[in-house]
Amino acid sequence: MIEHIVFWKLKPFANGMSKEQNALAIKEKLESLNGKIEGCISLKVSFDVLHTEDSADVVLYSKFNNLEALKFYAEHPLHKAVMPFIAEARLERRVIDIEVE
Repeated sequence: MIEHIVFWKLKPFANGMSKEQNALAIKEKLESLNGKIEGCISLKVSFDVLHTEDSADVVLYSKFNNLEALKFYAEHPLHKAVMPFIAEARLERRVIDIEVE
């Protein structure tokens, strides 16, 4: 299994919305993909509660059957449709993909 974890820092204002509104929209858009892309076990989006200087604003925690499933997700049209919205809202992105037993 592969765990795909992405952290974003968001702009104060983008897509005609505040940072908080964008965070909620990102959650809604990504979590709506649950059950729609083969090989994706789960997608969950959460928000930072401490709001420190080093904190990310939003985290995506997702699980995939294997590396091929993650690659399939990355290129899937439903995922690609969400990417421009997130790209416009983000200041910074960090990602890690790990293999777990």
